[in-house]
Amino acid sequence: MILMFLMGVMSFMKSYGQLLLMLISLEFMVLMIFCISLLSVVSVCYYISVVLLIFSVCEGALGLTILVTLVRSFSGDYLNSFYLSY
Repeated sequence: MILMFLMGVMSFMKSYGQLLLMLISLEFMVLMIFCISLLSVVSVCYYISVVLLIFSVCEGALGLTILVTLVRSFSGDYLNSFYLSY
């Protein structure tokens, strides 16, 4: 399980330019954290696992919202296609 989590981290680092691949890598890492916490918890703290799943669903929804906004605004999910300056 930890090896799969590290593979998710490597995938996240390699997919620097595309937002969709970064979001998929983040979801994979959260899923691995959930599996690790589910296997290591002794049937007392399932509440923490449910809270982790709730946060991952919110993170996924916000990520998809940002992705749709970027595609509509800049016609692509490449991070190099727009310039952020504030």
